[in-house]
Amino acid sequence: MAEDSDAEKTEPASGKRLEEARQKGQVPRSQELGSFAIMITGMLAMVALGPKLAIAIEQICRRELTFNHATVSDPQQMFIHFMAAGQQALFAFLPIAGACVAVALISPMAIGGFLFTGTAFAPNFGRLNPASGIGRMFSVRALVEAGKAILKTGLIGGVAVTVLWREKDQFLQLIVMPTEVSMAYVLEMVRYTLLLVIGSMGLIAAIDVPYQLWDYYKKLRMTKEEAKQESKESDGDPQIKARIRQMQRQAARRRMMQQIPKADVVVTNPTHYAVALQYNERMRAPKVVAKGSYLLAERIIDLARESNVTVIRTPPFARALYHHTDLDEEIPAALYTAAAEVLAYIYQLKNWKREGGTEPTLNDDLPVPTELDPEATTA
Repeated sequence: MAEDSDAEKTEPASGKRLEEARQKGQVPRSQELGSFAIMITGMLAMVALGPKLAIAIEQICRRELTFNHATVSDPQQMFIHFMAAGQQALFAFLPIAGACVAVALISPMAIGGFLFTGTAFAPNFGRLNPASGIGRMFSVRALVEAGKAILKTGLIGGVAVTVLWREKDQFLQLIVMPTEVSMAYVLEMVRYTLLLVIGSMGLIAAIDVPYQLWDYYKKLRMTKEEAKQESKESDGDPQIKARIRQMQRQAARRRMMQQIPKADVVVTNPTHYAVALQYNERMRAPKVVAKGSYLLAERIIDLARESNVTVIRTPPFARALYHHTDLDEEIPAALYTAAAEVLAYIYQLKNWKREGGTEPTLNDDLPVPTELDPEATTA
């Protein structure tokens, strides 16, 4: 099986592939929908403007197609009258034609949207390849288009033949009918025939639009390998992304470590967790400037001691902070009391080291809610 065969193209087209196709001028289009829209517009215009149009045509016929002996005997005069009648009839039908032209320009955008690109005007010498041309002639799409043409011809031709056959006797009587009656009859037949033709075209369009959409997205389908390759190109190679994430984590860790010398205290588990806290009067509550577990916790403790930051052992408090506070976040309100006791102890400890006296002690049983301490909760 060929590598790019349709059987292997099982993946739907990606957004990027659809956008590239659109830039090349490839969008779903339905000629049958356009034909249907034009015909129904013409029908509605005929219904709306029919009375005025009938009056205008009657006046044209009276004015330009009423001949006397002098006119009949002069071919030049007959030609002038026919030309004038044609011009006046053209102006009478101009509003209907204008509406149809406008719809013809707008209707293609119904399923493909507005598109203007110069790519379609670029020369494509591949289209001159006879083998490719023969392949297109006998392709599934060509057979479908031929089937649609046969169906459309059969429906519209059948409608026209049926109407003419039913009304053949009446048509033969038009010559002897008064002008008003004959014009009214002709316009009624035109409306009736158009209604039947529009119904036929609507049926064809209802079949063609879903087919065109299905065929368009089918042609743009991708193989699994193409989808994987495009995903790599769009999102980046997984190994490169993993490396970037690793570098980002390292950078974040370096920034975190730089904050440890600015901390007021580091509370520990003592070996499983370490959390550095910082507080000043401009803050609403103490915030976590660094935290880590195991090896990173050891590194935080070592750096804190090198920077003369007090390290104290408060297992429940350290565990609660580690699990319920992110970096650069204020601690939960439930831990305010415990944090106040720790910071008060640090303040007293600094005074004792500076002035001497009785060495302060820290309450071993800090008020840490059991629901914030994972070990207490599971005990």
